[in-house]
Amino acid sequence: MARSYHRSVTTPAAARMSRPGATAFVSLLTDFGTRDPSAGIMRSVIVGIAPEASIVDISHDVRKYAVRDGALLLWCTVPFTPIGAHVAVIDPGVGTERRPIAIETLRGDYLVGPDNGLLLPAAARLGGVTRAHALENPQYRLPVVSSSFHGRDIFAPAAAHLSQGVPLEFMGPALDPRSLVMLDWPDPDVYDGLLRTSVIYLDTFGNAKLSALGGHLLNAFPGIGPGDRLWLRIEDASGSRDVAVPWVGTFGHVAPGAPLIFDDSYGRLCIAVNQGSAAHVLGLGENTMVTLTRGPLPRAASVVTPTPVAAAPLPPAWTAEPAPSPVPGPEFGWQPEPEPAAEAESHTEGDSHPEGEPVAPRPWPASEDRSG
Repeated sequence: MARSYHRSVTTPAAARMSRPGATAFVSLLTDFGTRDPSAGIMRSVIVGIAPEASIVDISHDVRKYAVRDGALLLWCTVPFTPIGAHVAVIDPGVGTERRPIAIETLRGDYLVGPDNGLLLPAAARLGGVTRAHALENPQYRLPVVSSSFHGRDIFAPAAAHLSQGVPLEFMGPALDPRSLVMLDWPDPDVYDGLLRTSVIYLDTFGNAKLSALGGHLLNAFPGIGPGDRLWLRIEDASGSRDVAVPWVGTFGHVAPGAPLIFDDSYGRLCIAVNQGSAAHVLGLGENTMVTLTRGPLPRAASVVTPTPVAAAPLPPAWTAEPAPSPVPGPEFGWQPEPEPAAEAESHTEGDSHPEGEPVAPRPWPASEDRSG
C-alpha cells in the first residue's frame, strides 16, 4: 500500500534553479567494485550519449548483492545532489523476470535501475514517486542487450537519454507505482519508555546504523536530554547483554573508547564507540536486535501496563501517492502495444523503510516488565 510523503528533502536552492545550458547530471551506485571495468564501461556509455554530462560515482563498493545496503546509501546521498538521473545497480536478479525501470520523483529527478526495492527509499526522500515506466524501448538501449550486464546495456543508456531531455514516456510502458517492489525493511517498535529496533548497516568505522530514526527515540522517551543515559539490551545468537550508554550529540562528548548513541548526519539513530568500532566492542552485527530503555530490563518478566503517550511527527514514508495518470507522449513517441486493463496489485509485503510514518508509542506487551 502506498504511503504519503509529507516533507520534501532537497538540495540547496541553487541546485534547483533553471539555468540555460545547465550541465546534465548523472550519478552511479553499484556493487561492481573498481577492480573490474564495469563501472568505467557504464561511464563511457553515458559519455557516448551525453558528452557534456557531469558524472558522479556515489560508490561502487556496496556489499555484493546487498540491495538494502545500496538502498540506504542512495537514500543518504540524493538529497545533496543536483537534480538529475541517478543509476543504481545492485541486481542479483539480472536477466530474470524482474523489471528494468525508471522512476520520476516530485523534485524532478529520475531514478534508474532494477525493480527490486533499491530505488524507492531515495524516491521518497526526493518527494515521492510521480511516474514510473518500464525500460522496454529498444531505441534507448544498446543494440545488443546481454543477460548479465543491464547496467551497461539498459540502465546507463536510459539515464543518459533522460538527462538529455528525452521524455520518460518514450522509455516504455507506464507502470502503476503501487506495483513496484518494496524492500523488507524492519520497522522499529515504539512504546512508552521502550524502543525496539535492529542494526541495518555497519559503516566502515564500525558504527551501527539502526532501523529507528532520531524521532522514534524522542517519541519513546519524551523529555530526554543530551547526556541522559539509556540502557541497551543487545540480543543475538549468543544470548543477550545489557550496556549503559549516553545519548549525546557527537563522538567527542564521551571519552575515547566509550560507547554512545546519537543521531547521525542523516537523522538515523546510531550506536558508536568514540575512536573505536561499536561492531567490535559491543559485538553488533547486521540484524542484531537492540532494545532501548531508561533502566536495565529485568531477566524475569512480569505484567505491567504503562500509559501510552502522544507521538511527535516523524519523517516521511517511502512513496508519495501516485499521480492520477502519466503524461501522454507526443504522437511520434514510442508507444507499447495496448494490453487488457488489469487491476494493479497492491504490494504490502515489506512496506516499511528508513523513514517511518508518525508512530504513536504503544503500551508494552503484557509479558514485559519495565521495572528496574
